[in-house]
Amino acid sequence: MLHFQRWKVILVFGIVFAGIIFSIPNLIPTSKLKDLPSWVPHKQVNLGLDLQGGAHLLYQIDEKELVSDWLGNIRGDVRETLRSNRIGYTDLAQNVAGRSVSVRVRKPADLDKAFTELKKLSLPIGNDVFGGFSGNNLDVTRNDSGGVTLTATEPGVNDRISSAIQTSIETIRRRVDAFGTTEPSIQREGRNRILVQVPGVSDVQRLKNLIGETGKLEFKMVDPSADAAEVASSKQVPPGTELVYSSDEPPIPYVLKDQVLVSGESLVGSQPGFDSQTGEPVVTFRFDSAGAKRFGRATQDNVGLPFAIVLDNKVVSAPVIREPILGGTGQISGSFSVQEANDLSVLLRSGALPAKLTVIEERTVGASLGADSIESGKKAAIAGLLLVIVFMFAAYGLFGLFANVALFVNIAIIFAVLSLMGATLTLPGIAGIVLVIGIAVDANVLINERIREEIRSGKSPIASVESGYSRALTTIIDSNVTTLIAVLVLFLLGSGPVRGFAVTLTIGILASMFTAVTVTRMMVAYWLRRARPKVIPI
Repeated sequence: MLHFQRWKVILVFGIVFAGIIFSIPNLIPTSKLKDLPSWVPHKQVNLGLDLQGGAHLLYQIDEKELVSDWLGNIRGDVRETLRSNRIGYTDLAQNVAGRSVSVRVRKPADLDKAFTELKKLSLPIGNDVFGGFSGNNLDVTRNDSGGVTLTATEPGVNDRISSAIQTSIETIRRRVDAFGTTEPSIQREGRNRILVQVPGVSDVQRLKNLIGETGKLEFKMVDPSADAAEVASSKQVPPGTELVYSSDEPPIPYVLKDQVLVSGESLVGSQPGFDSQTGEPVVTFRFDSAGAKRFGRATQDNVGLPFAIVLDNKVVSAPVIREPILGGTGQISGSFSVQEANDLSVLLRSGALPAKLTVIEERTVGASLGADSIESGKKAAIAGLLLVIVFMFAAYGLFGLFANVALFVNIAIIFAVLSLMGATLTLPGIAGIVLVIGIAVDANVLINERIREEIRSGKSPIASVESGYSRALTTIIDSNVTTLIAVLVLFLLGSGPVRGFAVTLTIGILASMFTAVTVTRMMVAYWLRRARPKVIPI
């Protein structure tokens, strides 16, 4: 009891010292922390939305647009499949309401071959070890008009939505990270919704614009034979073209050819910059090798003709091709401000959303409300801490003082671990810390009461302390393990702030077990060795 091996002493002091050092940055304002040397720990606990203020946005993905785009891809696959197999066809059309694509085969003799080849477009869903087989994404059948119909199945639509949600979450995360915020919470809600919580953001409208833009980039040729103003007034669009307006005020109409020269999927880089001649903000971009070849070939074949850069079905710029662009790089100009050029660069760099997102719920938490929450949490924590300190010292004297020292070490370890994890502290997390303050001394109460019982039974001071710690250990472990089980259930079944509460409480319980069983025991051991008391002041 009175002897600790040197490696144990070094380990305990090392953990305590590290806990204090890594928790100190949370006591220093962020502005002053930046001025400290690089070797000093800089990590702080991030404050959640309810403490720091920020934006709470709930988005819903446009299922109709998602299915429509999917049917368009299926339509292209059907066309490519029939052409590659030299099967004549007609009346190739998609029905968004019926979630189907139908085609009529010209020769009845080719119907069986067409059906066999098109059936290959139907793919299995969830055909893996963990997910199991859920069916095919398409139902391919012969129709009454002498053709084939491909209908999207319900599992296929659900799988498409799940994939789009996951892609959207990753895209939104890249955009929000580029926005310069810390610890955003982006998660799926229900079937087709995404919850975005961004603490510390001040310009909520800019954030909404950045997240909500689909970011679908296309390069198309302008039809020089069509009068855009006349087409816009008559609403009679020539076959093979489409009428698209610019993002200017007032918008300018353009008649563009349907064929996409290069899409944004071929982009591998995008950066804001300034035009070397005019000095105006521009966005430079770079294609991958395949995109560079297509773009170079398209510009080489259309020198002297205008082409349009289309973003989310709006013409951003429509320059004339002066010479072939063979390097795979270019720039987009359009009377941008510096911020608009930066945001456009972020959109292109983060990739396009698979479908349009609509805000169905928006809440803004003010910084003042967060400050009030922090102040209330501080008052509760300080009040609880003082009451515990007074009670422990009044009830157990010197041993209560040892427990109070261990309590401060416990709190330091909690904040050190949270800082190193980069965790986000929310109001429930503060509640967890306040609760830990009471739990932390619970083990010391058990130990001290057991020591008292041993003293009453007539044992010597050293034997009483030894027996008190050894006999209370089982009870301490049992009580904390049962609490950890309950906290684990909270973490697995809860979400958001509930999980934050569970994480904080778990760290606090583990830290309290360490401080109660090891730190206080070491302090008591050194005191016994130095004082050699005949009576334990407990």
